[in-house]
Amino acid sequence: MKEVKTSKGGIDYLNAVLHETPLTVTRAILWMIKHRHAENDEVAVKIGRYKKKKGPFNFTRETLENPKPKSELTLKGAEFEALVEFIENKYEPFQQGVQKFIPLDEQFEAGNIEHLQAFFGNPEKQKLIDFVLGHDIIPDELFVAFNQLTKIRAVEKFEEMLRNDLTEHDWQKWFEENDWVLGTDYVRMLDERTIDTENISDFLMEAYDGFLDIVEIKRPDGALRFWSKSKDHENYVPHQDLVKAITQASKYIYEVERESDSVKFLEKVDGVRTIKPRCVLIFGRSDDWNTEKKKSFRILNSNYHNLTIMTFDHILARAERMLR
Repeated sequence: MKEVKTSKGGIDYLNAVLHETPLTVTRAILWMIKHRHAENDEVAVKIGRYKKKKGPFNFTRETLENPKPKSELTLKGAEFEALVEFIENKYEPFQQGVQKFIPLDEQFEAGNIEHLQAFFGNPEKQKLIDFVLGHDIIPDELFVAFNQLTKIRAVEKFEEMLRNDLTEHDWQKWFEENDWVLGTDYVRMLDERTIDTENISDFLMEAYDGFLDIVEIKRPDGALRFWSKSKDHENYVPHQDLVKAITQASKYIYEVERESDSVKFLEKVDGVRTIKPRCVLIFGRSDDWNTEKKKSFRILNSNYHNLTIMTFDHILARAERMLR
């Protein structure tokens, strides 16, 4: 335990030997410079290297002053605080051989945030992820946490979007950024959307088996209806809006199959081949469905072998389950 000592002039200080050789000794002294107003008091540090020789000013003498230092530097107030901050922020990464780094602390500046945003805003996301993990820039556990947080925020935005009357373009953009909600059936979303000159799907996907599938979305709001107002033999039946969407999705499946042998189309879809394509149609809301409507929905889906209908609420529920 270091003991605070008092000089002949009544100044309290701490004294420590930093390094010693047969001929010299390096010493640090820490003390408080008092001012008329206490709030202006300053901490000061003096670092000096002194020759070892006998005499009245031997290095072991308890004094703040040494009239014959070999070298000596005194830092006061802001200078000393800046030195402490510099060592705290820079020493550890520099010792580990890091060439460039951004210190993360309570004083995280806007400029640093801009650098990070530029770094992680790279459009080549997969290349960036490979680089980050391959160079141990971020530990795997922290990367997983970042990824989870990003998905949580995406789901929160999804819920917010459901509360607003948005266009299909807004929803397309969200799905482009969060294709993970479509489930593990899909490996990736392709850049190409065009099937032919007359048919443009919302998304063409590479499925887990390596073949081409389709995802088509219709805005959950507006005038589009899922169920007809009237029943048929006490059964809920699809509204004409849904029938039109199903017809469109079926047409896309047909046109994709027609292009399956096209070399040009194969090049457009990055070499992903087409065999018996399936389509996921995301249409409408189901948050207020009763038990009978849920049963009718199950029966409706069972009638299609290459088409799966989901509502936006189904997508939300699946996303939340995936996060859990």
